[in-house]
Amino acid sequence: MSPHPLLSAESVDVLESYLGEAGTVFRAFRDQDSGCVSFGVAVGAERWFVKGATAPSATASLRRAVDVHDAVRHRAIVPLRHHFRVRGGLALVYPWVEGEALYHPTASRRGGRSALDSPMARFRALPVSEILRALDEILDAHLAIEQAGFVAVDLYDGCFLYDFEARRMLLCDLDEYRSGPFTLEADRLPGSRRFMAPEEFVRGSTIDIRTTVYVLGRVLRLLLDAGDEEQEWRGSPSQLTVIEQAAAADPADRFTSVKVLTQAWRGARTSTLPR
Repeated sequence: MSPHPLLSAESVDVLESYLGEAGTVFRAFRDQDSGCVSFGVAVGAERWFVKGATAPSATASLRRAVDVHDAVRHRAIVPLRHHFRVRGGLALVYPWVEGEALYHPTASRRGGRSALDSPMARFRALPVSEILRALDEILDAHLAIEQAGFVAVDLYDGCFLYDFEARRMLLCDLDEYRSGPFTLEADRLPGSRRFMAPEEFVRGSTIDIRTTVYVLGRVLRLLLDAGDEEQEWRGSPSQLTVIEQAAAADPADRFTSVKVLTQAWRGARTSTLPR
């Protein structure tokens, strides 16, 4: 049996040219604000998602993704199957999965969350019970991430793939996740302001699991609301109380871990919330 062209590659010169020789490129994502270029590639009956980078900062992000996938396996995280060198950079190979990114920013276009036919608007219109199942998958995945010693960086709605037919939530693009805790040595971390904790904007601050708790609190708040203005809450008052503690401005006031946040979220009908 001949080697699989995507799963056995070690080093290639030009990524897109190689993919065209290895199979059929059926989709290209060129205008990405991450600095990466991605492709959907069919090799026989199989379909793959290949993400490549040659710029130093984007390549560094893909190397971080390799570290995360080496340490974490979870049913809700799209698995990394292989990676190989590209001239001046790196390429990652994932299975192609069904689903739509809830938000898809590009280098030339922003917005689109609130359009009635957007994936985010359609997700928000689902029955609350289905949204809660999707949120449970996000929390469960981050329990595994926490257990592996990583903290969330640049988690936002563009990391969520939702399969509307299968009613299934998947996570992708965890390229900025890092082993934690760590000290922020830049003026800010990459990410969407609407999801980021205050300390992610302060050079010298500690980024740890309480930062992840904050970001997850924002995920719960924004995905269980009917609109972008956070004025159409669809959850319960007790769930909102959990979110307020998770997303407290002072890290000391937040839940101490993703595990404790998850316990509080799932027991939100009780009057006493764990810290």
